[in-house]
Amino acid sequence: MKSRLFLLAGLLWLPAAADEPVAVLADRRINEASGLVRSLLHPDVFWTHNDSGGEPCLFAIDRQGRTRAKLRLPGAANFDWEDLAAWKDADGRAWLYAGDIGDNFRLRPTIQVYQIPEPELPADPGHEVESAKPLLWRGDYPDGRHDAESLCVDPRDGRIHIVTRSEDGHSAVYAFPKEPSEGRALMLEKIADLKFPLLEHTGKRPRDSAMATAACFAGDGRRLGVVTYTHFYEWRIGEGEAVAEALRRAPEQIQAPLLRQLEGVCYDDDGRSLWFISEQLPTPLWLLKRS
Repeated sequence: MKSRLFLLAGLLWLPAAADEPVAVLADRRINEASGLVRSLLHPDVFWTHNDSGGEPCLFAIDRQGRTRAKLRLPGAANFDWEDLAAWKDADGRAWLYAGDIGDNFRLRPTIQVYQIPEPELPADPGHEVESAKPLLWRGDYPDGRHDAESLCVDPRDGRIHIVTRSEDGHSAVYAFPKEPSEGRALMLEKIADLKFPLLEHTGKRPRDSAMATAACFAGDGRRLGVVTYTHFYEWRIGEGEAVAEALRRAPEQIQAPLLRQLEGVCYDDDGRSLWFISEQLPTPLWLLKRS
């Protein structure tokens, strides 16, 4: 499908209904939180991870900011982990996806995504546990190398999506094929071009408002959101509608909480309210309520 450039100049602006800091993470090992996703197995639990150069580990945290698990992915490496996603398949199995997709200098020949089954939480949160062997998705862009910090999985079919980023606001949305292929990289499909506007925001540079840092689908697949350092953009997806079609419409724009380095977002159970996390200590967990 031929992609279309969509300038976000005619977007629909909506103020945040309410936002509040829910917790500050107690675990100082989580010092560059760069992804956030709600657990599909454990109520009021999230998964997060550190940015580039960190251990190949995920951390389970709860709404009180307590660490519930440290999960190591065997055989994995954290070159530049940037985002997390979750998906429950047709058989009811819950999966987690860690996106090793960052490439600030456009040097990587391929990107990769680690897929693991979501585990049970250990009885002792202080004891590191190991995940099952990850399934590795390797991908090539069809049009050269890109930096990306946004990963999401469509809950309707399990297809992995990547949103690239740049300082001038030009982004693109790419999708993996539906089936992995061990041992070789898959060619990604470009499904949309986007351009996020450079906006003035207290305490931030205009380019911060234009750089996509995380993405997420609502649990029913009817909303797709992309966050920059300052704003959240949301597209509604119709029943049976392709993601590429939804991205042709103007999104809603919501001002995000002013955090030091906002790099993680996910939807709450209601499919509307939003959770945010930021890099750098102290690490806050924020909830933006939407009615």
